[in-house]
Amino acid sequence: MAMSMGSGSGPMVDINTTPLIDVMLVLLVTLIITLPKLTHSTKLDLPQGNPPPPPVQPEVINLGIDFDGTITWNGTVVPNMQTLDAYFASETDKNPQPEIHLNPDGMAKYGVVAKVLADAQRNRMTKIGFVNTSEFSQ
Repeated sequence: MAMSMGSGSGPMVDINTTPLIDVMLVLLVTLIITLPKLTHSTKLDLPQGNPPPPPVQPEVINLGIDFDGTITWNGTVVPNMQTLDAYFASETDKNPQPEIHLNPDGMAKYGVVAKVLADAQRNRMTKIGFVNTSEFSQ
């Protein structure tokens, strides 16, 4: 490399290659690091056969409790707690067990709701959920 130390010479027109070399080295290192990740493969032994059947959706039982303590089973009025107990007993052994969607009125007494829940638990009903659609109907 020659270096000129003179006066009166014109402007220096040589390109500065140091930043270009730095960028090329960074790109080269990046390529070397990421290349094994791109070419790496994993052999999987997947099972052959039919996929499992889709799960059966459980039946939904809409159980309503009115403000005066009236209990409805899918829209049908339940006359007393013994009848409700018989309904629960008949639904317990079904496979899959039906889901109970309990929809108590906002003014329903807590004691009635607690008795219905206790009756369902006593008959081994496990899928019970509270549903409240009155706040969304306005």
